Amino acid sequence: MKRIVVSGYYGAKNAGDEAMLAAMLEVLGDLDPELHITVISADPADTERRHGVHAVGSFDVGGIFGAVRRADLLVSGGGSLLQNVTSRRSLYYYMAVILLALLLGRRVMLYAQGIGPVTGRLPCLLMRWLGNRVSLITVRDEGSMAELRRLGITRPPMECTADPVLGIHPVDASAGRTILARCGADGTKPIVGISVRDWQGWQHYKEILAEISDAIVRELDARVVFLPMQYPEDVRTAKTIAARTAQECIVLDGEYTTSELLSLVANMDLMIGIRLHALIFAGVMGVPMIGISYDPKVDRFLRSIGEKPVNDLQDITTASVLSEVRRKWPARHACTDAGAGLLTKMRTLAARNAALAMALVREKS
Repeated sequence: MKRIVVSGYYGAKNAGDEAMLAAMLEVLGDLDPELHITVISADPADTERRHGVHAVGSFDVGGIFGAVRRADLLVSGGGSLLQNVTSRRSLYYYMAVILLALLLGRRVMLYAQGIGPVTGRLPCLLMRWLGNRVSLITVRDEGSMAELRRLGITRPPMECTADPVLGIHPVDASAGRTILARCGADGTKPIVGISVRDWQGWQHYKEILAEISDAIVRELDARVVFLPMQYPEDVRTAKTIAARTAQECIVLDGEYTTSELLSLVANMDLMIGIRLHALIFAGVMGVPMIGISYDPKVDRFLRSIGEKPVNDLQDITTASVLSEVRRKWPARHACTDAGAGLLTKMRTLAARNAALAMALVREKS
């Protein structure tokens, strides 16, 4: 039996990361139904319940050591693990797991990573040393490939693929329709989804999003639904914004599975997103999107599908976002051939990550 250990930001109730794991497991399982996967998770019990795989705790040193020692391959990813903008400590943690695998003589694949930004002399030196010793690197965008070159990582084979979530199978809209009906969002009105997150304690953008929500309700006669991608943090942020609105809006306050979130997005006529994976979910489900950037990973994804962010979170204005809403609204049900073609290509590239990982496992044997 082949064994893979997966290291990433799992078990932390972040819908995007849980969707990445679900997508990885789905495609890897298709390639080898006998494959044994162990996930390093902040909440092993939750990961085992959600995904049906063995899991060990993020700080269970003995459990991680044993799992990696028995593994044929350590997969580090997907996601933006190797960066120190949102957290300095997490970069050292994920590098430590990679170092352990290398010391144990195990192969390591950086899997669909969003690399960087990495700042500071020591972090850059460590990244260069480790990156040049792994067996294979795939990244989810060209910006990450540029960051690898900047860091001086040149030795392993490197390939630009796509975010694993783009390879997940689309789902039916009925489960999402049921959830929306329970929350009072049934009926014939169109729905605009908004995915938010707290960032740096800023308040200005929350005022702007409240104004945008009110304008959408007034101008488009649509329902605005706030969709949480990280529970419960995004619920709190959405409720803060909703409290500033004059028109009625809905905050979904449950903790939803990947399938339920995809189904909810399938019911949207338009998705306005700060969270990267809310935008990726829209891409998977064929829903038009408007991205607001807080991190280079958002810009990179939008660029890969022929889009660009309407604003950065710091300079967001009501007028600029509404202008983009008005531009996209009339054609919201029409999918352009160019956009559909790019997303189809990205789905193929997302699946390639798993094929490359399995090739490494088989090559070892």
